[in-house]
Amino acid sequence: MTERGRVRFGNTAIEYEVRRSERRRKTVQITVDGVGVQVAAPMATPEDELRAMVRRRAPWILSHASEGALDAAPKRFVSGETLPYLGRNVRMVFEPGDMRSPAVRFDHWRFRVAVPHDLDGSERYELIRRAIVKWYRARAAERLPASVDRWRPRLGLGGKPRILIRDQRQRWGSCSPDGTLRFNWRAMMLKPELVDYVVVHELAHLTHANHSADFWELVSRAMPDAQRRRQVLREAGRALPL
Repeated sequence: MTERGRVRFGNTAIEYEVRRSERRRKTVQITVDGVGVQVAAPMATPEDELRAMVRRRAPWILSHASEGALDAAPKRFVSGETLPYLGRNVRMVFEPGDMRSPAVRFDHWRFRVAVPHDLDGSERYELIRRAIVKWYRARAAERLPASVDRWRPRLGLGGKPRILIRDQRQRWGSCSPDGTLRFNWRAMMLKPELVDYVVVHELAHLTHANHSADFWELVSRAMPDAQRRRQVLREAGRALPL
């Protein structure tokens, strides 16, 4: 269950997203990442209590949040809004229909989202978000393995690694000790050159498990402008909307 909230602290408006869970019993947790302020709460926590907690933690939130994360308006999922795909802002068009759940279609650089007539409120938001994430994950499952295959020879790697698509808010990707590569589906929002950087970074970890000088030398040998792409990636990650 997802809700949206907003508090003011001085001249700054702090937008936050509330995620309630039956499994969370007592504690309320506030986190800040590249997409904004997240509040994890038990199902029964009153809205006023959450708002007061965000206001109390405002100095800490402002010290940890990027300007882009604070300024980014939460999506309402209405026609005319945009989402990034491969570095381009793609307009969304929402169309009511007689179906059981939302469905996303990519048509001539438009997201066309069919939505059941009877959906509204937080249920509408959550089901649309789930359908959009499913669409991005499917694209990631197609594009990222192809990028891995293209870059493997340039890093002197042989057999194909196992590839998984995950929801990793704090990471673009990871490489486990058994050689499995995990990629964040949000990489599909990035420019293709940044997608390739994420892939090369994780492939290099198959040879060097840490971020040693040898690791960075391997990355730069395969991708001479890797440091530039790394910096651009840091900036791009601060304002992703989902």
